[in-house]
Amino acid sequence: MSQPPEVSRGPVVTPMRVVIAVCLIAPFVAMLWVGSYAKTDPAFIGIPFFYWYQMAWVLISTALTMIAYKLWQRDQRARKEGAR
Repeated sequence: MSQPPEVSRGPVVTPMRVVIAVCLIAPFVAMLWVGSYAKTDPAFIGIPFFYWYQMAWVLISTALTMIAYKLWQRDQRARKEGAR
């Protein structure tokens, strides 16, 4: 029987994939580290720190997820071009 030739797809862990992982993990770390934001000061327009910090992370998480997605698309395109 003839076996198909092995295809080298490059390393699985690349710097770009590390950046993607950091972008996706950072919001979890920030929200699970409750001691860092379990306080009322400094208030922002009358909103205690505890609340506005979490709301800020909603926006930050959205931006980081979008960056991770775009980087993933770029990584996949580069891998397809490299396979040709």
